[in-house]
Amino acid sequence: MAIAAGASVANIYYNQPILKDISSTFNVTESRAGTISLLSQIGYGVGLFFIIPLGDKINKRTLILSLSSLLFVTLVLMTLTTDIYQVWILSLLIGLLSVSVQVILPMAASLDTVNRGKTVGTIFTGILIGILAARVLSGFIAQWLNWRYVYGFSAVLILAITLLLLASLPNVKNEFKGHYFLLLQSVLIQIKRFSLLREASLTGALLFGVFCSFWTTLTFHLSGPPFYFHSDIIGLFGLVAIAGALMAPYIGKLADKGNSRRSLLMAAWMIILSLILMKFMPNSVVILVIAVIILDIGVQAMQVTNVSMIYTLDQSSHSRINTVYMTSYFIGGAVGTFVGLQCWKYGGWSMVVWQMLLWSFLALGIILKSKK
Repeated sequence: MAIAAGASVANIYYNQPILKDISSTFNVTESRAGTISLLSQIGYGVGLFFIIPLGDKINKRTLILSLSSLLFVTLVLMTLTTDIYQVWILSLLIGLLSVSVQVILPMAASLDTVNRGKTVGTIFTGILIGILAARVLSGFIAQWLNWRYVYGFSAVLILAITLLLLASLPNVKNEFKGHYFLLLQSVLIQIKRFSLLREASLTGALLFGVFCSFWTTLTFHLSGPPFYFHSDIIGLFGLVAIAGALMAPYIGKLADKGNSRRSLLMAAWMIILSLILMKFMPNSVVILVIAVIILDIGVQAMQVTNVSMIYTLDQSSHSRINTVYMTSYFIGGAVGTFVGLQCWKYGGWSMVVWQMLLWSFLALGIILKSKK
């Protein structure tokens, strides 16, 4: 399940190291190419709100397999695109159909209630490695072959994993018996029910916005002066960040022991520290590598802790609670991407880092104000 989750979510991030290659192929500006990342995240957010609640109503196994099969078809079509508008539309659909990861996550949490934090951490290891390895793979494939091969590779991987899931996923009984629109209404009710969910959603949105703003603009920062790196070298920064993803099970154990607030504070301060390093030493590759590791450990700690906390609220509503949190999370990511691109356009790397620091301190304020 962790491998399937990672392979699915990776599709949202394959585009980030190859935005410059795509912009060259279709002769468009960096800003228009950057819209690909934004549309992928918007599609993911739409899928989270309108598709993921179905995990409480219909068979999760069927839902996961259906989404994976449609994703395979969309990835094949992406390899055949002839203009930037087709890339935009298919990027939106890829984001929409990659939400199977958010059916897998609550499904895994419901299968192990005793070690839920550790289980969530294991799935998140797969997710974070998928997100970060996506950058490494796409960078190398685009550099030595062509960016279209990135999506061809992913199509083959998704097909193989869909067949494995068909053979191995268990059937999980669902308790919600109402119709679809009542299900969506119930999603909104979860926001009113739990203050913890509201706080986790806000901090998650802000810090994932920082994460997406960073990774989207990093491509442009590293491809320009003083670095002038190609896409394969830029992709290697994702490999560096996998070190943070490997911390997930350990962070999950901390959440299982009831140290959630301490874990969140640690996460926020680590992210702030990484951004301070980037601000004052923006042209040092060594410092940037260290900052990437610290940033990803911080984001991972925040995410695993938040998800472990919200899954203690109501087991019968896991998918709907997850919908609220993850929709907020990826809206934050989409807004962070958009704002990051605008900051890059008007103020370069310096303005991007100031924006990320502002968002991080807002998240820290929410965590400090919370008593949970």
